Amino acid sequence: MRDRPVGLTEAELIAALTGGWGIEVDSAGYLPVGAGSYHWSMVDRRGTAWFVKVADLGFDGAGRDETFDRLGRSYDSALALRREAGLDFVLAPVPSGTGATLWRLTPRYAVSVFPMVAGAAGRFGAHRPEDRADLVDLLAELHRATPVVAGLAPRADLVLPGRDQLREALCNLDREWTGGPYGEPTRKLLSAHVGYVEGLLAEFDRRVERVRASVADWVVTHGEPHPGNVMWTPDGLRLIDWDTVRIAPAERDLWMLTGALARMVGEDPVGDDEEILARYARATGRTVTPAVLDLYPLWWKLADIAVYVDALRRPHGTGEDITASLTYLTGYLESSPD
Repeated sequence: MRDRPVGLTEAELIAALTGGWGIEVDSAGYLPVGAGSYHWSMVDRRGTAWFVKVADLGFDGAGRDETFDRLGRSYDSALALRREAGLDFVLAPVPSGTGATLWRLTPRYAVSVFPMVAGAAGRFGAHRPEDRADLVDLLAELHRATPVVAGLAPRADLVLPGRDQLREALCNLDREWTGGPYGEPTRKLLSAHVGYVEGLLAEFDRRVERVRASVADWVVTHGEPHPGNVMWTPDGLRLIDWDTVRIAPAERDLWMLTGALARMVGEDPVGDDEEILARYARATGRTVTPAVLDLYPLWWKLADIAVYVDALRRPHGTGEDITASLTYLTGYLESSPD
């Protein structure tokens, strides 16, 4: 996120770190990285560095408490996976003095604290072929740890997030969108590709029905194990960004190790998907179901489209993040065949 959170001061954030974690901040620097949350590097008076993450619980008040609870359970699950299951590759949050992994800053925002780890993360896109074997082994280990968090981690549903808002937008293409400077360009863009989006929604529903017919046990999943959430450290690979922990089909993670991710971002697939999926099956005794695997690339694309359209319909200015939303939405829609 390039822009800072609206309505939140750095002083409020620093006060929360002191009150919740006993961190006496000496210096703070905003980090314009990642998507969906806001990040800072904080150094305390002892010289210890911390990675601080601020989650936006939602523009509207409705649903914020539910979002806070779900995110807290995801972080609690990550901490349990590291502490109780012994998964060192889980970069989990540091609990506050009360043991909470998530602290409510304001009605809209919540903060979590992570250790600052030496290493380098990748970028969003396809995994390098030489990394995929290690990553599939890591995911197999994660999925085998399901019993540790089976009663704690949120359970995924098969409902597309933001679908109601996207449907509302599609039903209001005949009137001007006045939320901000990108409202009308977004309406015209969506109008030109409404058939494509409707087709994606119909195909999504067909794929969901095939997944409902699957009888495979669900497992604890990270949800977004793309290269941007993998760190290469002196102590080995680490998975970061555990916001999206869910009990779900294993394929929710596995599709990101296949050529489907490369195709979605416009890259040429490289590597043998069958070999990687067979390696996972040998490690876990689980059979990967193609119909379930096919759901999640479409899920990702439609969820992104819904998020971008919703943001661009709301009141907005011309900041870098909202500008990027229009750019990414344009990329999705103008790659359509219609």
